[in-house]
Amino acid sequence: MGRSLSVTKSGDLEIVMTRSFDAPRTLVFDAWTKPELVRRWFGPHGCEVVECEIDLRVGGRWRYRLLHNGGREMVLQGVYQEISRPERLVSLETNEDCEASEGDALATLTLTEHGGVTTLTQVVRYGSKRIRDAVLESGMERGVGEGFDRLAEVVAVPARA
Repeated sequence: MGRSLSVTKSGDLEIVMTRSFDAPRTLVFDAWTKPELVRRWFGPHGCEVVECEIDLRVGGRWRYRLLHNGGREMVLQGVYQEISRPERLVSLETNEDCEASEGDALATLTLTEHGGVTTLTQVVRYGSKRIRDAVLESGMERGVGEGFDRLAEVVAVPARA
């Protein structure tokens, strides 16, 4: 363990998130794309995925509905633009809380594996610097970090004796 999330800005529109996992990338890819696994890790502590739909094909949609402890609901959704199993996923994500064009973000997930360790890099490109900065200020880094800690537990491969 001991792996942590790195979140950085790139240019005026992008957030780059990187985290390594002690697991093969096929397992990390599956945890990202199979509803029964997404439900086990997605979101921050105190948040439950109550709805998870994934149509894993180019043009297919995904939609997650999360409930926070206090009853607040959040819906995240997108459309797959590119799928290259198990190394890359690109989706156009929409947030119901933002204006249509500015609320769209292009998310590119890349998984690379070396020696049984998978490095996940997600680059999210927003429609404006204002939206990108608002996302960073929202506590997104803490929430994604907590979710990725849970993802690490879901994909953990027991050491062989």
